Amino acid sequence: MNKYKSIFISDVHLGTKQAQAEKLLQFIKENEAENFYLVGDIIDGWAMKQKIRWKQSHSDVIQKLLRAARKGTNVYYVTGNHDEFLRSFLPLFLGDNLQVVNDIDYEGIDGKKYFVTHGDIFDTMTITKKWLTIFGDIGYDFLLNLNPIINFVRRRFGFKRYWSLSAELKDNLRESLHFIEDYENIATQYAKHTGYDGVICGHIHKVDIKEIEGVSYMNTGDWVESCSALVETFEGEWKIKRY
Repeated sequence: MNKYKSIFISDVHLGTKQAQAEKLLQFIKENEAENFYLVGDIIDGWAMKQKIRWKQSHSDVIQKLLRAARKGTNVYYVTGNHDEFLRSFLPLFLGDNLQVVNDIDYEGIDGKKYFVTHGDIFDTMTITKKWLTIFGDIGYDFLLNLNPIINFVRRRFGFKRYWSLSAELKDNLRESLHFIEDYENIATQYAKHTGYDGVICGHIHKVDIKEIEGVSYMNTGDWVESCSALVETFEGEWKIKRY
């Protein structure tokens, strides 16, 4: 059992076929923290308007987090664009240890102040052209559904390492790289101009820890492909955990 000061995860997309709920359950079993931050898009309300794919493991994730809160873990649910249906009811205080908020401040062991938000506020496409974002999600889901087929063929030819077409395109297409770079710059500039030392976010499904013009940028990744989390140790060290 690994123990941390805080664990941050985002973009689980419960209610969809792509959600890696079983892996997340195992991760939660193997990693404990005083604070657990759910940084948006935990439940995919957008996808469930079209078709609900809710497995028992999805319910198990919710139950596991509620149980952790009852046992004393501070659980903070920060809403994202896919679970924006919760934003009409904010802030929500569900017992002593469970809060649902739109964003929240976090003070690290090093004394630095971080702005914790899902990150859709930094995505100009989501704000100005929501219909295009939804269309992009459909295309992303299509690529995710191709991954098992591609890897089945790869295994037949002796390639055992998992390979993701969607991740490859995201990491190499010029337009995608420009989008990610713009997103990171907007996020860090916002943090800088509002008095924060850094920003912790999700949204773009690309886990990372970096410094941009003296501002800490940390992205939690996702639990659709990378199965990643951001953690702060009791020594004040920030790490990326991949499951």
